[in-house]
Amino acid sequence: MKIETIQGQVFVFPSYRCSDSAGHSHPSETVTEAKMALLTITADDGTQGRILAPVEVIRPFVLDSFARKVLIGQDPFDRERLWHALEQWQRGSAGQLTDRALAAFEQALWDLAGRKLGLPVYKLIGGFRDKVPAYGSTMCGDELKGGLSTPDEYADFAVKMVKRGYKGIKLHTWMPPVSFAPSVAMDIKACEAVREAVGPDVPLMLDGFHWYSRMDALTIGRALERLNFTWFEEMMNEQSIDSYAWLAGQLNVPILGPESAAGKHWARADWVRAGATDILRAGVPGVGGIGPVLKVAHLAESFGMDCEVHGSSAGNLAACAAIANCRWYERGLLHPFLEYDEPPPYLNTIWDPMDSEGFVHLSQEPGLGEDLNLDYIDAHTISTY
Repeated sequence: MKIETIQGQVFVFPSYRCSDSAGHSHPSETVTEAKMALLTITADDGTQGRILAPVEVIRPFVLDSFARKVLIGQDPFDRERLWHALEQWQRGSAGQLTDRALAAFEQALWDLAGRKLGLPVYKLIGGFRDKVPAYGSTMCGDELKGGLSTPDEYADFAVKMVKRGYKGIKLHTWMPPVSFAPSVAMDIKACEAVREAVGPDVPLMLDGFHWYSRMDALTIGRALERLNFTWFEEMMNEQSIDSYAWLAGQLNVPILGPESAAGKHWARADWVRAGATDILRAGVPGVGGIGPVLKVAHLAESFGMDCEVHGSSAGNLAACAAIANCRWYERGLLHPFLEYDEPPPYLNTIWDPMDSEGFVHLSQEPGLGEDLNLDYIDAHTISTY
């Protein structure tokens, strides 16, 4: 069995979201046209593996210069060897072959293997569970009346999330270009309002402004200790491991990280050694694939630490279901003006359906679990390469 073709396919769809000048997602006042790419890897027996990815991540140059050179003619089951072969091209790629591109190619190989063997990917890895408790992860704060513009609006939304079934809630608070952001005082007020609204027993987490100073982060952290938060996430620039080690030594509230730091599983080993985090963080797109996430999780397990998987995706859900030391699946991003449970038109169903008890159930279909509407995608394709 050999890889025969690799195809990128860009399609358009109506979106109810927009991005601010800093790249944060918010509800859109009008329906806009968005783009998405579908990566398809096909073997010589016709078996295919597919994954959705941002258009910029798997653009034609990346497929031509790296993916096709490394993968065509190779055994698709040799995921580890092929991942390392691709990763070695990163150094000389002038930053063009990103970790997110590695993750897209690797996930497509996992999906292909699952479809060939008739197994969901989480069982192919070695399943630990078939449902995962979810925490509701909010969008960043905004200035939309009735949205997430005040501490009280966060509190109201938190109550609705608890009623929906979420057993935990993570706040993303205000960041520029919101007029008053960043604000230590407002972050604390939002956390206080949510804690008062949902009571003492609902686990709460905070992912605030990512570039706070040490002293600002310490001030917020002290408040989170008082409010019994479950963790404090990416509150400073993650390029400074020493700042995180300093903060972790000052606080009792657990520090979660790193989320966006480069370096894949190797960098996360450095964070453990430095004492810079209490809970390790890894997401499939951010560290280059499902395989590296598993390496991070097993590293954490060796030190008696949890590893929380970052973000909502079929690949992240599969990873959560295959490791023992992950307590949560991050479901979102959520906002009062958006309906998360309604699938976009390029999906027949969402990959992370959640029951009324707050558990996300794993698809038992072969592959990763992205229930793609291929007819819609084909009908709205604007380019293939």
